[in-house]
Amino acid sequence: MEPRPNYWASVLWHKLMGTTVLDPQVPLAPNVYVYAQCLTGRRGGVTLLVINADRQRSLDFNMPTASERYTLTAKQLEETTVQLNGKPLRLTSSGDLPRLPGERANAGRVTFAPTSITYLSIANAGNANCQQLQH
Repeated sequence: MEPRPNYWASVLWHKLMGTTVLDPQVPLAPNVYVYAQCLTGRRGGVTLLVINADRQRSLDFNMPTASERYTLTAKQLEETTVQLNGKPLRLTSSGDLPRLPGERANAGRVTFAPTSITYLSIANAGNANCQQLQH
């Protein structure tokens, strides 16, 4: 039994998204969904979740600061094999979660591929609404 794509999205949600919901302040395009919450385990930190549900078009926007990027993609929407930042995700031989490393994303233009799910964690966002430690 291999985990489905929504399993990996849920694992990253639990790892990165705290309980305080924020206004993402990102202009939306058709078939794009953006969510913002305080970053789990980091005072002042913020995580953006960007879902590009468009099957053909990429989305670009400018990030004012560097972040840690976690992008989930699959070759086809029905695939059971999911990639995190271009590397296949699989449970370990003992059924445990693998390491889920992010990639550094510099400030500036960030591109979101068609049919992708991306978490951007901004540890040093300094958000006043995120001063309590999120779990």
